[in-house]
Amino acid sequence: MPEGHTIHRLAEDYAAAFAGGGPLRVTSPQGKFADAAALLDRTPLHTTDAHGKHLFLGFGDPGPEHTEWVHIHLGLFGKVTFGPAPVPPPTDTVRLRLADATSYVDLRGPTTCALITDPEKRAIHERLGPDPLRPDADPALAYRRISRSRTTIAALLMDQKVIAGVGNVYRAEVLFRHRVDPYRAGRDITPAEWDALWTDLVALMREGVRNNRIDTVRPEHTPQAMGRPPRVDDHGGEVYVYRRAGRPCHVCDAEVRTADLAARNLFWCPSCQRTAR
Repeated sequence: MPEGHTIHRLAEDYAAAFAGGGPLRVTSPQGKFADAAALLDRTPLHTTDAHGKHLFLGFGDPGPEHTEWVHIHLGLFGKVTFGPAPVPPPTDTVRLRLADATSYVDLRGPTTCALITDPEKRAIHERLGPDPLRPDADPALAYRRISRSRTTIAALLMDQKVIAGVGNVYRAEVLFRHRVDPYRAGRDITPAEWDALWTDLVALMREGVRNNRIDTVRPEHTPQAMGRPPRVDDHGGEVYVYRRAGRPCHVCDAEVRTADLAARNLFWCPSCQRTAR
């Protein structure tokens, strides 16, 4: 499932392609979004927004009373494809196509693609935790929830009601970077530790938006600095522990471990992330 930096990057890319331009052709070749697409057809896209793993496309005239929002959640299988004109014939897997005279964007396989009102959009924001990539994010709100919980910090970081946009990669990597045992209870995370984790998530995820990939290793641990081969993985990017189970830690050479936690694979270094006794 795409992590939050990907959704924010998509919001920027949709805006760069269409926001502020003229009316768009809005279609649903697959048919599952056909009625809503017909309502939006020949209207302009004026705003894009992202919160965690949720993408919002605002059509019509700016202003709450005039905006129609398309709410998109890619889920496990959703994909977005950008292309230049001439627009090719669509396949029957395209849920939503936006097009103008110069470019098009196809959405396939999302978990959610729905036309919603401004109050419905606000309700989605209200049920999500703070997003490190949003200027309105309040890390203190997330910490209040974390500091009262007996749940592991690894599970809390993946709870979108606590903090929005963090997925399995950022979860594993930020905990490693700060030497935090993933099994520590949230209530055992100190304010200073949380401040450091949040600040690092903001920096890492912003870098992810810029580069459209996740890189988490510090300069001294890059392949060039360590004389090791670069990571080869479908996800791309240089990481410390994510999907490196059974391999030596870049820092201490201990074997990276994996375990199932809340139906997701957890990765950590048992030496670097040992809880102080």
